[in-house]
Amino acid sequence: MELPGALPLGELAAAFAALPVFPLFDLAYYIVSVLYLKYEPGAVEMSRRSPFASWLCAMLHCFGSYILADLLLGESPLHYFSNHSNVVLATAVWYLIFFCPMNLFYKCVSFLPMKLIFVAMKEVVRVRKIAAGVHHAHHHGCFVMMATGWVKGSGVALMSNFEQLLRGVWRPETNEILHMSFPTKASLYGTLLFTLQQTHWLPISEANLIFFFTMFMIVCKVFMTATHSHASPFAPIEDFICPVFFGSVASGHAGHHHEHHGASHDVSHPPPPPAKSKEELNEGTRKRKAKKAE
Repeated sequence: MELPGALPLGELAAAFAALPVFPLFDLAYYIVSVLYLKYEPGAVEMSRRSPFASWLCAMLHCFGSYILADLLLGESPLHYFSNHSNVVLATAVWYLIFFCPMNLFYKCVSFLPMKLIFVAMKEVVRVRKIAAGVHHAHHHGCFVMMATGWVKGSGVALMSNFEQLLRGVWRPETNEILHMSFPTKASLYGTLLFTLQQTHWLPISEANLIFFFTMFMIVCKVFMTATHSHASPFAPIEDFICPVFFGSVASGHAGHHHEHHGASHDVSHPPPPPAKSKEELNEGTRKRKAKKAE
């Protein structure tokens, strides 16, 4: 008997798992994804200078996870673009956010209460994509299932360096593998849970797992967005586990990531000036005395 099976939440979880994500949840996903693109330095200028490059970057933000998952499974990276409704919807969102007169659409969707709703809806899509990726690759073994589910949940962040090249920026120090943001870590941990569920090592139904993990992601992301926090909820567990198994404290939660890509910003301090020699100090003293005498 499954653990959550006896709970009244079972029917609610099943109904939630069967809820269609197109068009409302997909629309919210595209809005948040393109919003994060507009937050990137130089993105607005690029949209005026090269609208096609801006559109390509927006499509990577919206469909990067599908592209990367198709590449991993040996399928065409353009396969998802055959979903014309999704591409048209994402294109409309991109145009309205970047080119709507007086920025009206951008001001509406970036208004914090509205943005929190869209962020919560985006996490619904993210968890569905993780579950679908694990299920889609279940004939290829556990590691392929985990890799596919992970890129389905965080493929946009994992492709961030390639997307930067389209914008004319190259910042390898922001590699998502080196500095994982919360969505990337959560997608990895969620992929592990869904893989264990698919291989029957985790005694819970897929619908219940989708429901509970989605609730967890919604609470975390809405709180982090509302408070502008970059601290990872996994930090206390990582601080306890990493010294035991790896001999060091995890530093991936140091709060140097943007919420959309985990981009790090290192504050550089200028080197201290070289110490003056004794002759230079004596010369300066003589000049000050001569100035006073004058």
